[in-house]
Amino acid sequence: MEKIIIYQMFTRLFGNKNVNRRVNASIAENGVGKFNDIDLTVLRRIKKLGCTHVWFTGVIRHGSATDYTQYGIPKNHPAIIKGKAGSPYAIMDYYDVDPDMATDVTKRMYEYEQLIARAHKAGLKVIMDFVPNHVAREYHSICCQEGVKDLGADDNKDWHFSVKNNFYYCWGQDFNPGFDTSHDSDGNTIEPYTEQPAKATGNDVFSAQPGKNDWYETVKLNYGIDYCDAGGRSEHFCDEEGNVPDTWFKMTQILMFWASKGIDGFRCDMAEMVPAAFWHYATNEVREAYPWINFIGEVYDPNQYRNYIHAGFDYLYDKVGMYDTVRAVTCGQCSAQEITRQWQATEDIKDKMLYFLENHDEQRIASDFFAGSAEKGIPALIVSALLRNNPFMLYAGEEFGEKGMDAEGFSGCDGRTTIFDYWCVDTLRKGYYSRKELSKEEKALEKIHSQVLNIANSETSVSDGQFFDLMYVNPHLHKQYAFMRGNGKEMLLITANFSDSNETVELHIPATALDYLRAKRGKYKAKELLSKKDISLNLSEDKSAKFTVPANSGVILKIVF
Repeated sequence: MEKIIIYQMFTRLFGNKNVNRRVNASIAENGVGKFNDIDLTVLRRIKKLGCTHVWFTGVIRHGSATDYTQYGIPKNHPAIIKGKAGSPYAIMDYYDVDPDMATDVTKRMYEYEQLIARAHKAGLKVIMDFVPNHVAREYHSICCQEGVKDLGADDNKDWHFSVKNNFYYCWGQDFNPGFDTSHDSDGNTIEPYTEQPAKATGNDVFSAQPGKNDWYETVKLNYGIDYCDAGGRSEHFCDEEGNVPDTWFKMTQILMFWASKGIDGFRCDMAEMVPAAFWHYATNEVREAYPWINFIGEVYDPNQYRNYIHAGFDYLYDKVGMYDTVRAVTCGQCSAQEITRQWQATEDIKDKMLYFLENHDEQRIASDFFAGSAEKGIPALIVSALLRNNPFMLYAGEEFGEKGMDAEGFSGCDGRTTIFDYWCVDTLRKGYYSRKELSKEEKALEKIHSQVLNIANSETSVSDGQFFDLMYVNPHLHKQYAFMRGNGKEMLLITANFSDSNETVELHIPATALDYLRAKRGKYKAKELLSKKDISLNLSEDKSAKFTVPANSGVILKIVF
């Protein structure tokens, strides 16, 4: 059984080799990565790293300050765009792709289809974004298929809410955000943005006055929930004729459109802000035509996990549980014993949880806001990638220790890699297009990422084996996390060391662990899979296993029975 390892790339940043890196600059100044930059050589390197899937983030056309009117693409008002490049989650046209990434703008969809084909040729499955909760304020599809009605085309704007409407409206009120719309990001005077009546904002602001910290560039889609009725909230998931809300039908059409392009799955943005009832409907419809499609949901409320899995999601982000805990352990803010409590909280849905250490929303491990060093993330990598059979995701540049400490423009210096600005991520430029420039440390970090990720799939004890947590019988461990994986024929004894110093550990291995993993007692020459060294090990409940674990790293001991 294959363990899913997803490589997330922010597509427009990935192939950008322009090293100008000017703050708040245009596409002409700072350049942009193209679909064609992600060639077979690049994709095969990602596959060699140990990945099984690639998530092309930010492909669908979204709001941008770049002018493409010569190609028939409407110009966007600059006051409701975040950054020069714009947010990839302020969708302008669900049926189009970002012209920034096309070598020939008139053939932009073909170039994306060719990228999908190249990824498949390299042995990678393709994930793409689906953004269901909100769209750009100026959303208008110019590429929708014949016979498809645009979102909002038939809305009755006199109603705040109607099950037949695609948007929510603020009766008789002009859009009046808490910032000036009469100037662009460079301070130039422009015609103010107008919207009458104002639509509700994407982060559930049901008024005409979103603030500058709201998702003011987006509008909320209506899936049949009235958030403002007398009772506070009511659900209307079918009309008097038994029809589902119009938005359900239109958004499922969009999913079907992209599934027809040959992709293998969707990462669904802010899935929990859309009712589970819709997902049950949509995933069933899509899988009837495309049964192989996977759905990955961004759900942050653990109390909602099982609702969304029941609604058809294959995998959900484990952010507020495992990610937050592993981050805290990495930063010395809590004991490694807490990791046990987190996997136990989702034990009944263990194969459905997606683990990660970085993504476009989170701070880089090497940033000053997280661990301050990429090497300190290695034990977290070992735990997150090898703990269970569930998927693991890494973010492009993580394998080289990208710091995310640039102040790119709209995205200031916050430890994250911008999703709003035109920029060159220098670690990616070096790692995939000019490898001779990689430092010794960057190469070493890439190597251990590749080792761990390939172990996840090449070692059947991980990809298809059982798991046993050793922490409850080793309560003295607080900066180390120890566990076992096995399948009755062989076994891995894994210890991750979150300490800044080498540590000699003595692990008690209980009889229940050996019996559960069908391990044979005895003395072994265990192979340490990272260093390739042999280590003598007495596998018994009567005697502790003793060995040294390097600082900010781990030991992965393989025993063949």
